[in-house]
Amino acid sequence: MQKEIKSVVEALKKGESILYPSDTIWGIGCDATNAQAVEKIYHIKKRDPSQSMLILVSDIYMAQRYLDEMPDIAIQLLECSDTPLTLVIDGAINLAENLPAPDSSIGLRIPDEDFCQEMLRQFRKPVVSTSANFSGQPTATCFQEIDPALSARIDHIVNWRQDERPSEKASSIIRIKHDGEVQILRK
Repeated sequence: MQKEIKSVVEALKKGESILYPSDTIWGIGCDATNAQAVEKIYHIKKRDPSQSMLILVSDIYMAQRYLDEMPDIAIQLLECSDTPLTLVIDGAINLAENLPAPDSSIGLRIPDEDFCQEMLRQFRKPVVSTSANFSGQPTATCFQEIDPALSARIDHIVNWRQDERPSEKASSIIRIKHDGEVQILRK
């Protein structure tokens, strides 16, 4: 695994796109602070740039570096969640300007998976995470279901867990606004 981590981190540092396994499904990603890399992901997926993508962070401390304020309820939810959880929080900062939603919110998740955790620790920055499919197409739940036309557009395909079937369940999504309002967007 370490050889593959080193390779993927080098790809991220160069602004390349990656196709990688997460704790939920296979994802397409890049350096979340690099606007050109983020633009490349929109192009690869044929996705409207007004549709924000989420980021993976290694822990709460990394998440706090990319938000102007981390609500207490967000910290509590992240600490107690035992299933994949994406939080959408207002006030994204220090990210590529074309990544947050028009309202400045960003979705973030702390993956519970060794490969992603080690990648994030070594890269030391958040990584974009979006499903490995063309926009509007069904989500691939395993590597074998990824459209070869999509794979051909990716700079670096992670050679790890390609034969495994990760969880078919996407993360729950909860929106937390600055005023404290909490909305469940997906269970």
